[in-house]
Amino acid sequence: MAIRDKTLKLCSCNKTIPLDAAALGSALKSGSPITVHTELCRKEAGQFQAALGDESLLVGCTQEAPLFGELAEAAGSRAELRFVNIREMAGWSAEGGQATPKIAALLAAAALPEPEPVPNVEYKSAGQVLVIGPSVAALEWAGRLAGVLTPNVLITSGMGGELPAERSFPVWSGKPLRVSGWLGAFEVEWLQENPIDLDVCTRCNKCIDVCPENAIDFSYQIDLEKCKAHRQCVAACGEIGAVDFSRAERARKESFDLVLDLSKEPLLRVPDLPQGYFAPGTDPLEQALAAAKLTQLVGEFEKPRFFVYREKICAHARSGIEGCNRCLEVCSTGAIRADGDHVRVEPHLCAGCGGCATVCPSGAMTYAYPRVSDIGMRLKTLLSTYREAGGADACLVFHNTEAGRQAVQAVGRKAVRGGKGLPARAIPFEVFHIASIGLDTLLGAICYGASQVVVVSTKESEHYVAALREQMALGEVILNALGYEGRHFELIQEIEPLWQLKPAATVAKPATFNLSPEKRTTLDFELDHLARNAPRKVEEIPLPAGAPFGALVVNKQTCTLCKACIGACPESALLDAADAPRLRFIERNCVQCGLCAETCPEDAIQLVPRLLFGPQAKEAVTLNEAEPFHCVRCGKPFGTRQMVDSMLGKLGGHSMFAGDGALRRLQMCGDCRVVDMMENRAEATIFDFKK
Repeated sequence: MAIRDKTLKLCSCNKTIPLDAAALGSALKSGSPITVHTELCRKEAGQFQAALGDESLLVGCTQEAPLFGELAEAAGSRAELRFVNIREMAGWSAEGGQATPKIAALLAAAALPEPEPVPNVEYKSAGQVLVIGPSVAALEWAGRLAGVLTPNVLITSGMGGELPAERSFPVWSGKPLRVSGWLGAFEVEWLQENPIDLDVCTRCNKCIDVCPENAIDFSYQIDLEKCKAHRQCVAACGEIGAVDFSRAERARKESFDLVLDLSKEPLLRVPDLPQGYFAPGTDPLEQALAAAKLTQLVGEFEKPRFFVYREKICAHARSGIEGCNRCLEVCSTGAIRADGDHVRVEPHLCAGCGGCATVCPSGAMTYAYPRVSDIGMRLKTLLSTYREAGGADACLVFHNTEAGRQAVQAVGRKAVRGGKGLPARAIPFEVFHIASIGLDTLLGAICYGASQVVVVSTKESEHYVAALREQMALGEVILNALGYEGRHFELIQEIEPLWQLKPAATVAKPATFNLSPEKRTTLDFELDHLARNAPRKVEEIPLPAGAPFGALVVNKQTCTLCKACIGACPESALLDAADAPRLRFIERNCVQCGLCAETCPEDAIQLVPRLLFGPQAKEAVTLNEAEPFHCVRCGKPFGTRQMVDSMLGKLGGHSMFAGDGALRRLQMCGDCRVVDMMENRAEATIFDFKK
């Protein structure tokens, strides 16, 4: 929806934001004068209410969004309400008077349609929670949660606590082995280590009464350091059988909706824990916060399915030979695992960071919500509006929806008493997670006219810093080689350094194409545009190892043109030829996964990371060709002379090929070989040789 289709409500927040109504109206092509309010949330609230009959309202304030929402609900309005922060993000700044282009850009981007919906991932939780930890803490929290959730307890160290007088919830003891799953579908496995099985124990106290070492207390667990193996407790327990020092079946497994892990170290060792699993450690405050969150996780929930996976072009493996493992290595939740020649993603564990799509060289893994095309449209709208409004040297500041947003807004709030806020050229760009900012997005921003792209890193994104730096370094190598001077990409933790960041060179003519959901297609458009407008014309750029672009070098002396590499290539970069034994290669299709080199039986292939420009990058070139070998019986070509000669040399001394007839058969095509075998029935077979 265009800005002119919306009712725009701007407020100068008691005249603290320098808003130029005429300049904004011109930049936004609103078609009508823009009214700037001074106290829209207070004495001018009536003017907001008067506009609630319109179809769509765009309000330049996020602080009072709850109030405006309440006013709309009270009025029974069906108007679509959208809010955009122009105060902390633009107006509250030492350069607030120069921020009109940025304000116009933020408003224009906020007016864009919402991303198209994608399928949802559903969770169902009935409130069955397992509390894991020492008996005192675990039993106490189970009792507190009993009013809201259905508690279960797994005691990991039993001495020092007492089981409740009423058996109001299940209690087990043992050593946790594995926790897996997600909200509503956790599986926990443990070993029953103590001789007393709490699930069977009736708590009759006989074992406590007869134990001569007082090794059993009211936790109903045996202190094995005190126990002298009198086994009087076994006799006292009798037919109940809760006490068993020689228990054979010790493995236990149960399912739960939620897990509260009070262990010193979390049982799940992944950077991002699955929803429904909380590991606050031994800190009482953190335990209380985790318990409060657990109580909110009962019912049915859903989230977007953030990814799309196309296994056909996945470069993970072929025929059991591994190639690319980047998505498995970068995933912070363990949602991705190897599955034969491909990978499998568990959508319930996926946190939607987009890191897998960022590092995927082929585009087999794609970020689906929002799509790259949606992000590209926002980038294009932001930068084109900013430029047309007179802005220059745009610096995009990517940040996430939580800690990153707070960091950016905090700088704006402190733009008094020595604070400076954001520079007028620094345009905030909010994403769900910064891990989704890959090479295609970075170069796309430059193609649309951005001078720089800065990504705000927070504690939430620490796991992805290395991958982001790798993407930025690769983009910087390409841009600098093309003559675009300066530093274009930065990863920062503090906002203040933006004021010291010098603008970098960008394209003289911004791109008009849209970013595509197809990653390699998007990169092709971007690279061609950057090369076409580059200050320096180059045909080839050497790239660091691991780059997703490059060539192949084939050792023609050892390559037999068996073409196993063609079958291993998932990207159609290696091609056959119908008319002759020939290995062809399209460089722009190659993602440097290495499957061809790993598959080659002669180790004849070497990867050469580089970026080639011009038509030759997209045309098939011949890497190797050979003289065809013709069948000695019918004359039909069926292989290469080098391959047949190599085969004869390796098998000539084998007992199965001792006769001239057998060796001659190796020089026949498949059809003639069968005919020849049928005509020579007296010839030895494998069945004639005893073991």
